[in-house]
Amino acid sequence: MQNAIVAFAVLLASVIIHENAHGWVALGLGDDTAKASGRLTLNPAKHFDFVGSLILPAMLLFTTGAMFGYAKPVPVNPSRLQGKDRWGFALVALAGPVSNVVLALIASTIATKVYGVRLADLNPGDVRSLGGSIVPYVLAVAFTLNLLLAAFNLLPIPPLDGSRLLRLVLNTNGRRTLDRIEPYGFLILLALIVWLSQPLFRIVTLIESGLLRLLPL
Repeated sequence: MQNAIVAFAVLLASVIIHENAHGWVALGLGDDTAKASGRLTLNPAKHFDFVGSLILPAMLLFTTGAMFGYAKPVPVNPSRLQGKDRWGFALVALAGPVSNVVLALIASTIATKVYGVRLADLNPGDVRSLGGSIVPYVLAVAFTLNLLLAAFNLLPIPPLDGSRLLRLVLNTNGRRTLDRIEPYGFLILLALIVWLSQPLFRIVTLIESGLLRLLPL
């Protein structure tokens, strides 16, 4: 139960920062939609999504033992971004995964400098190897969950951030196809999680491994 509470708290904080990152970059590019709607805040109540923040994490925890979820997406108006092209939208999308990578780096740095623990070498579930203090365990969970969030959100499936990046390399017909898929994106993701979790997890793990190789850990 303690482990589940820690994981949920870390997950909630991480997805809130992820969504704020989208909003702040959008604001920097000229779109104040998120700010005007009161979403540029760390207040969990403003970002809580009944399905993504409660039902999905609970379902995954009790069926697979994994902890994953999402916050209510911040509103972004692509037509108000500077340049009004897909590059601006891609930068806004990229801000979310980048924020999670930064959080993972912060957790890793604190664990190394303060506790002498290299998180990239550890299984975060191995509490004993992290000593008696709860803090190294929380750092390990933050490191792992944030890398997982970054990798998962980089999948090129609407409405994930990776689909916004995919638009950069697609032609007009490809982007139209992506637009037609997007209304069903959540259902597609849910189906993949439920029925094709192992192949999906392998892809996410590959992306996560790539991020680990790129990071100065």
